[in-house]
Amino acid sequence: MNDVLKVFARPQFPHAVLVHVELSALALLIAVAIALPVALAVNRSSLGTAVAVNIGNIGRAVPSLALLALALPFLGFGFAPSLVALIALAIPPILINATTGLREVSKEVIDAARGMGLSGWQILRGIQLPIAAPVIFAGIRTSAVQVVASATLATFIGGGGLGDLIVEGFQKGDTPVLLAGALAVAFLAIITELLFGGLERAFTPAGLKVAQKRQKAR
Repeated sequence: MNDVLKVFARPQFPHAVLVHVELSALALLIAVAIALPVALAVNRSSLGTAVAVNIGNIGRAVPSLALLALALPFLGFGFAPSLVALIALAIPPILINATTGLREVSKEVIDAARGMGLSGWQILRGIQLPIAAPVIFAGIRTSAVQVVASATLATFIGGGGLGDLIVEGFQKGDTPVLLAGALAVAFLAIITELLFGGLERAFTPAGLKVAQKRQKAR
């Protein structure tokens, strides 16, 4: 255990953590900025929703390492290709959940809102998005954890991050270095899961929480 702590005390360790977090956070933010507008654009069209969900499912089927390999010939080595590959990995869960969540809002509720004179934008902002928020945040949470875990693979194309420690441990047969990298990634993934789980609960409307509790009680 002392050897693992020595790895944590290395001068380059904070930089590896910073690069890993920066890579993961940027990829997630850009993926949200891409996926949510697409989901909002197609939510009124059954065909558009089906296309978006199917594209998302295809994207989820592509392995993380394959995405990195595909980015390499076009962007070369370094931070940029790693970021592009992680964005591609992050988009599908967000797109699928956002599209599905918006489409599953009850048509009766939407019709009632229209009958009250609300515009399409008011319905989207005040009804659809709040109701779909738990599903949307569940997709973002899934995506965030996947990105944090998959960012370790960025080391194979010079992206840096905590994957450097894991690869170093494998190459040198140095178990403490390997464990230090693996534990740090696992810790970041757990923190990410807890953080986005809290955001999901925070953005769930109070009335929806009550309805969910009633359903569980039955």
